[in-house]
Amino acid sequence: MPEASSLPGRTVVLGERELAIGFRLIGLKDVVEVTPESSVPEFLRALSDDRFSLLIASQAIRGRLSETQRGLADASLRPLVVFVPTPSGEYEVESVSALAKRILGVTLGPAS
Repeated sequence: MPEASSLPGRTVVLGERELAIGFRLIGLKDVVEVTPESSVPEFLRALSDDRFSLLIASQAIRGRLSETQRGLADASLRPLVVFVPTPSGEYEVESVSALAKRILGVTLGPAS
C-alpha cells in the first residue's frame, strides 16, 4: 500500500480577492480569499493540512510571515509552497536555479 505522502493531494490557493477569483475561474475549489489580518493564520493552517500537496499563496503573504515561518514554507515539500505575484503590487521573483535547489535539491550549473 502506498504511503499517504505519496498519494496525490489537493491544491489550495490563498490570496487577495483578485487572485482568488482568477483561480476559481479556472476551476479550483480550494481557494481561500484572505485579508492582511487572516493571511498568516490561514497560511499556517493550510501548510499543516495533510490533504494538500500544493499550496499556492500570494506573494503578499510571504512578506507577512516571520523568518521562521518563511523557512518552514521554503523547506516544505508536502505541501509544496509556491508564492505567486499579486495582480497589483510588488513581488519577489525566485530564480529558476533557486527553485530547482529548493524543490529538487540540485544545483544548476552553467551550460557547457
